[in-house]
Amino acid sequence: MAVEAPLHPGAAPQRAAVAALLEVATDYLELLKPKIILLLVVTELSAMIVAARGWPRPEVLIGALLGGAMAAGGAGAVNCWFDRDIDQLMPRTRRRAIAAGRITPAAGLGYGITVGLSGVALIAVTANVLAAALALAGGLVYVFVYTVWLKRSTAQNIVIGGAAGAFPPLVGWAAATGSLSPLAWVLFAIVFFWTPPHFWALALLLSKQYSAAKVPMLPVVAGEERTRRSILFYTVLLCAISLVPVVWLGPIYAVASMALGGVFLALAVRATRRRDGASAVALFHYSLAYLALLFVAAAIASAVRL
Repeated sequence: MAVEAPLHPGAAPQRAAVAALLEVATDYLELLKPKIILLLVVTELSAMIVAARGWPRPEVLIGALLGGAMAAGGAGAVNCWFDRDIDQLMPRTRRRAIAAGRITPAAGLGYGITVGLSGVALIAVTANVLAAALALAGGLVYVFVYTVWLKRSTAQNIVIGGAAGAFPPLVGWAAATGSLSPLAWVLFAIVFFWTPPHFWALALLLSKQYSAAKVPMLPVVAGEERTRRSILFYTVLLCAISLVPVVWLGPIYAVASMALGGVFLALAVRATRRRDGASAVALFHYSLAYLALLFVAAAIASAVRL
């Protein structure tokens, strides 16, 4: 029978140290809200392709996308720092590293500011100052307009403050061209009007948590019925605005926009009629796919029209 060699005396402590290091790295990565960043990067990349009518130069592409991700992630980390008190009160967020005490507030704030400003600087160096300024503006809107000012004071917090998430298409467009065009602002508007129905679908599911944390999300302040009607209203606006790029992008985008919007509208109508959790869950998850696919369709349509 073979005899296993004894473990090196230092192996267990080394493994423990590596595991602890990975946990810390994971916590710092999660502070940047990578799942949200991924969707923002899709909208930025698609806008760059549409603006450049193809692929931008590699250094611009990589620098703008990485810098945009860092700028948005840094703002997300600052959001976690500022909201650590209410994050502790909500099951959805209480495991966040600052709220749970695994990262100190000072370290989290410093990390967020450093990452965010480094991302802005990277965009300025690899693309241009306009794109960098837009990335900075998006982060400032998210931190100061949404997080600090609106989130705890009005049920319209996500309508106004949600504009922060609409900046990536502007950043991508400016990085590729050094300017902004009417189509760039239409792409901004699409994300802007997408945000309320997307987020309110989630808020319907978490209304008790927001109420316990005293965050005046629409379902808490105005009730579930009005929230579902508001979701339907903004979905109709979104579907209408999402058709405007047809002027520039042609029939391929038109078909994609109508198909994707039709499903979105059907789910919003169902959520209004059924008034159950399952319909809100379906709407929330579809809304994520909708935005990504719509922007990908815009990029494809632009490339085909070359």
